[in-house]
Amino acid sequence: MNFQLTKEQQMIRDTVRDFAAAEIAPKAEEIDRSARFPEELFEKMGSLGIMGIPIAEKYGGAGADTISYALAVEEVGKACGGTGLSYAASVSLGAGPLYSFGTESQKQEYLVPIAKGETLGAFGLTEPNAGSDAGGTKTTAVKKEDRYVINGEKCWITNASYAKAVIITAVTGKKDSGKNIVSAFIVPTETQGFQITTPYEKMGVRGSNTTELVLTDVEIPEENVLGDPEKGFGQFLHTLDGGRISIGALALGIAEGAYQKALAYSKERKQFGHKISEFQAIQFKLADMAMEIELARTMVHKAAWLKDQKKAFKKEAAFAKLFASEMATRVCNQALQIHGGSGYMREFGIERMLRDTKLMEIGEGTSEIQRMVISREIGCP
Repeated sequence: MNFQLTKEQQMIRDTVRDFAAAEIAPKAEEIDRSARFPEELFEKMGSLGIMGIPIAEKYGGAGADTISYALAVEEVGKACGGTGLSYAASVSLGAGPLYSFGTESQKQEYLVPIAKGETLGAFGLTEPNAGSDAGGTKTTAVKKEDRYVINGEKCWITNASYAKAVIITAVTGKKDSGKNIVSAFIVPTETQGFQITTPYEKMGVRGSNTTELVLTDVEIPEENVLGDPEKGFGQFLHTLDGGRISIGALALGIAEGAYQKALAYSKERKQFGHKISEFQAIQFKLADMAMEIELARTMVHKAAWLKDQKKAFKKEAAFAKLFASEMATRVCNQALQIHGGSGYMREFGIERMLRDTKLMEIGEGTSEIQRMVISREIGCP
């Protein structure tokens, strides 16, 4: 086993790290306070080639591997969780299905602009009554000659306000078993009857664009079906497996940011005549934080490596997402504890990180869903 990063992976990590430190981190507090989507940052990320890291060069990307992409997500997330979420969602949920299942013409029209950073990718799966139970989708798509008419609504969708098109899942029929046939569709956001609203006031990741979608008699041509119309459910499960690597990397980045702040603060803050880093109680907290972060990083990178090697990675992606997300909440909470009263104040940034990281235990499948996935993968009935 070789755990050393390649020169290309190191270069990508360092490029994103330098950009995040110089451009994203200074704006993180303002972005969170105002719940502002930082368009200017994504334009710069596009010009640097960051928006298409794992996409082939012929589609406007950098042609790098999933590990490189995970490193990039970690660095962006370390600077700002909200920016990191929109970045990860664009690449994994928005571009991922197009890259994996799109036709050549679909890739040229919709994937290339995402990889180049000209637009963001968005994926519309969740509905008011179909969250963890994604198979309970109520949105329908009825075929009429050479077109589909879509009706329904989606909630908690990332990036739709800044996307050229949203990939929507909808029920198109019934199987012999009685289960729904779910298909995926590429729906341009300017299509008549497609309404995007932003009614949410969020606890964290406030700079990420989170929307509600309402589709009323939205008509799209048959060529906008993404992949096999009979296998849409399996396609989005595959998409979520990849997305879980992203969320694991994002949680890792937020945790690393909180840990670094706590370590630095412990070496400055004095109580009882000593720096608090000299007290064993604080040392043990920091030791546990460092250990859990490194364990999570190894899990995320293993899942990414398996994906790059075209090997099964569902279980490992669930491991990584579950452990990293719960680890990040623990680390941010301990970082706040080390800061004491100062950590409870906005100016230190720790309370923002704690609020941001909680979503990592919910999005892309809750912790409970991850445990269900793992249980099935290890052979439980």
